[in-house]
Amino acid sequence: MNVETRIDAVLLDRDGVINFDSPDYILTPEQWQPVPESLQAIARLTAAAIPVAICSNQSALARGMMTMATFEQIHGKMMLMIEEMGGSIAHVAYCFHGPDEGCECRKPLPGLLIDSLAAIDVAPSERVWMIGDSLRDVKAAKAAGVSAMLVQTGYGDAAAIHQASMQLLPDIVLADDLSGAVAMLLEGKCY
Repeated sequence: MNVETRIDAVLLDRDGVINFDSPDYILTPEQWQPVPESLQAIARLTAAAIPVAICSNQSALARGMMTMATFEQIHGKMMLMIEEMGGSIAHVAYCFHGPDEGCECRKPLPGLLIDSLAAIDVAPSERVWMIGDSLRDVKAAKAAGVSAMLVQTGYGDAAAIHQASMQLLPDIVLADDLSGAVAMLLEGKCY
């Protein structure tokens, strides 16, 4: 089976999926640490010619917890490390709004996902996968009309998040981490 015919794009949450997360936010480049094998997983998607986009809420800016310059340093570190592993990111969409600002982009709304798909010229479908670590990622995927998968590397209770997600998507797959999720996708074990 040719995976390119089964997967049109992969959308990734950032904190808790690509890098370790913290309930206190990732506020410095030093705090940004990749989950083991996550960067290599992105490189495997790149090698399979599957476009990858990042769709991430980043409200620490709206909350005044970091400056844009510091955020750009964190983002730059991530992008450089992904590229050094052979990965490529086709598009990045961040929501910098706080939870009470009423924007259209903050997950669980689908704005970030829809914007990313438009930017990479891919239509929403079950052949697009959103990989996240929270219920808001699953809700955004459902609202955007794409498939969803969960990883257990976020700081929340992965079992409780999985149970709540199954109320929305009864067949949602739970992977140990991004590397495991990508392996399942590339091996056709999710569809």
